[in-house]
Amino acid sequence: MSCATELPPAEAYALWAHSYPAHAHNPVMQAEERAMLTLMPADLHGQNVLDVGCGSGRYLLRALRRGAARTIGVDLSTAMLRRAFAELTACHFDAGIGLAQGSMTSLPVLDAWADLAICGLVIGHLDNLHGALRELHRVIRPGGIALCSDVHPIGPALGWQRDFRYQGQRYAVRHTQHLYSHWHAACKALGWVIEDVLEPMLDPADIPADAHFDPTALDVPVALVFRLRRA
Repeated sequence: MSCATELPPAEAYALWAHSYPAHAHNPVMQAEERAMLTLMPADLHGQNVLDVGCGSGRYLLRALRRGAARTIGVDLSTAMLRRAFAELTACHFDAGIGLAQGSMTSLPVLDAWADLAICGLVIGHLDNLHGALRELHRVIRPGGIALCSDVHPIGPALGWQRDFRYQGQRYAVRHTQHLYSHWHAACKALGWVIEDVLEPMLDPADIPADAHFDPTALDVPVALVFRLRRA
């Protein structure tokens, strides 16, 4: 199969937003989400939750259902923010919620605002891992938690792409590979404590019978998921 045309994240999501669901819609995302929810506190009552790269709102919905008092979703794409607003409204969540356009390296959020920050499958869109984790550190209170996931570095090494179709054409979102050693070095420099790391595998039950995929994906982890605590 030929490679998809690769686009920068802002351009890619401007095209993808119209069809992007507010749930984990492929086996990799389903594996990633199971790991993220395992590490997410079950009770978020009274807490401020920030979703960085919120997309169409799947983790905002999860946080609200776990009782989050106030949430802010930030995304680079205004088209994705419109999808998130529509999904949240449809689920009758309309209080204590803010949505804002912004970059992960310059978040429109006050210092130490968040008790919990969620960053699902976003950091691979950025070249600068250190800058992204530094900005997360700024907006989380001392003792607060960040849950971060990314496509496992094995995936890009095997040629996997985060691709989609738009008007009959196949596109992919540009991705930067961040190794575990890069995460470890950045966290050590910034004062993040790595509390837990998960490397979820695909569940064969999630793969449609007619799917075309690399069978190697069943033998390797597909995501890298971190629970970080601000010291």
